[in-house]
Amino acid sequence: FTKSKFEDQALKWDSPWGVGYPGWHIECSCISMKYNGEYLDLHCGGVDNAFPHHTNEIAQSEAYLGHPWCAQWFHVHHLNTNSGKMSKSKGEFLTVSLLEEKGYDPLAYRFFCLQSHYRKGLVFSWENLDNAAGAYNKLIKRVAALRDGDGEIDEAAAAQFKEKFLTQVGNDLNTSMGVTCLYDVLKAPVNDATKRAVLADFDQVLSLSLLDRAAALREKMVELQPKSTGMVLDSKIAGDVYLVRHEGEPDPEISKLVLQRGEAKQAKNFAEADQIRDKLKARGIEVTDVPGGAVWKRV
Repeated sequence: FTKSKFEDQALKWDSPWGVGYPGWHIECSCISMKYNGEYLDLHCGGVDNAFPHHTNEIAQSEAYLGHPWCAQWFHVHHLNTNSGKMSKSKGEFLTVSLLEEKGYDPLAYRFFCLQSHYRKGLVFSWENLDNAAGAYNKLIKRVAALRDGDGEIDEAAAAQFKEKFLTQVGNDLNTSMGVTCLYDVLKAPVNDATKRAVLADFDQVLSLSLLDRAAALREKMVELQPKSTGMVLDSKIAGDVYLVRHEGEPDPEISKLVLQRGEAKQAKNFAEADQIRDKLKARGIEVTDVPGGAVWKRV
């Protein structure tokens, strides 16, 4: 029995050894047993809880139960700022509401965390979150560029991707390597149907809503150009994806020229971009720039 750190401690009692009050170690053991039973598969917590909190939990729980209590313990290192540990007591902590108030997608923050390993301290700054948000948005664009119904799923290739993902993430929950596996799939020489199926499988673990967010982006592009009939070509430009869409009958040659114009603009080669636009205009093609790409139609 020791003095509580709270001067207004409500739950306390006199004993032969002094004033007693319930400790948070007992509290955690009781809550765990009430809602999860006498056996736990996994107990999580911050690395600072390993001792003495979790050692006390084990001692009191197993002494009470008379058998082993929890099979695995998972200790996460801290989220830090440049000045040290982020904590509620310092007034430095993140909430989903705060992220949304500042205009951030909470899934971009999740992506930020997944790119690190839980055994390493993660340094948070709004600049770092901006970089992660940009990378997440580019990833969604690349997924959105995958065409629906593009052939049959290559089950053999999909099985190889899944085996690699399980090996990487199964190595002490290495989520950063799991994210790398996403990009490996997107770059792989397999059809889009296979890529979409594998990404959906990976996302059951990573929970980045890849296909849902990609579908929302596609719908947004359709709203921008209601008559456009679909994505027909895409290209990686300076880390981004440039989507080419069309109205009316498709023409791969025209789409390729529109794509080359987009690449020229991204490279700030505006003279070449204008030349391509003039060439397209001479063929009766009108090009409209939209967020993330361009739409062309015959006039």
